[in-house]
Amino acid sequence: MRQPTLVILAAGMGSRFGGLKQIMPVDDAGHAIIDFSLFDAYRAGFRQVAFIIKKEIEADFKAAVGTRMEKYFDVKYVFQSTDILPEGYTLPEGRVKPWGTGHAVLCCRGVVDGPFAVINADDFYGPTAFKALYDFLAADRPENEHAMVAYLLRNTVTESGYVSRGICRVEDGCLTDVVERVHIEKRGEDAAYTEDGERWFDLPGDVPVSMNCWAFGRSMLDELYARFPKWLDESLPVNPLKAEYFLPSVANACIKDGSASVRVLPCHEQWYGMTYKEDAESVKAAIRAMREKGVYPETLLD
Repeated sequence: MRQPTLVILAAGMGSRFGGLKQIMPVDDAGHAIIDFSLFDAYRAGFRQVAFIIKKEIEADFKAAVGTRMEKYFDVKYVFQSTDILPEGYTLPEGRVKPWGTGHAVLCCRGVVDGPFAVINADDFYGPTAFKALYDFLAADRPENEHAMVAYLLRNTVTESGYVSRGICRVEDGCLTDVVERVHIEKRGEDAAYTEDGERWFDLPGDVPVSMNCWAFGRSMLDELYARFPKWLDESLPVNPLKAEYFLPSVANACIKDGSASVRVLPCHEQWYGMTYKEDAESVKAAIRAMREKGVYPETLLD
């Protein structure tokens, strides 16, 4: 059995949230959402984890999460920085924003060497998602055969503002298209998105969406690396300060040109996240309810 690595995207400083949301407590014991993800990952079978962080939060992150996890996982750290660019490219003047999720995972090249899962540090995915990820990655399969855990859109929106989601099209259990919508708002049981702030387009609540919950063969790291220069050539002239290299977009490109396949692993868990400070109370209430049902013990991986 191959031992997959869990890659956790934790470099974002939480611009909309207004703080270091990766380590904000969501229960009385001081656990953050990431602690619940690591607990679920451990009981699913993961024993290797790579945290993608910014160098400037290294000490705080290790004190809050990393050092504790060394008792349970083989822990590695990957540092995402805006100046990590291909040879011949320079950081645009005034660029502060990170290059996006695709660039974050690209930074794992040389650290992660084998199949790997990818999740966000500040998203609550639920135990069945980690079981699906681990079981897929532990099986013997080609390096270019990937998977994505898909959630229902209605289970992934917030009452507090807008979210970004990859809207998916699925055929015969495989992903055929994913389009990143960066401004989606809840509309009852459904939702709507806008690209210009004026025109709105309806989205059904049961459409499958990407929550950056992926299972990748090793080849995805090479794909991210190889496709990054072309993306820079196309994006820098248009939006040098804010363009983002999205992980779902690269997966989509691989599907379109036939260089990879992506199996869709359906998940009906309720997503919880800390996109906004106003989300904190609803997350805490949800975790209390799950503890009362026995989904989680009082003590996690401490």
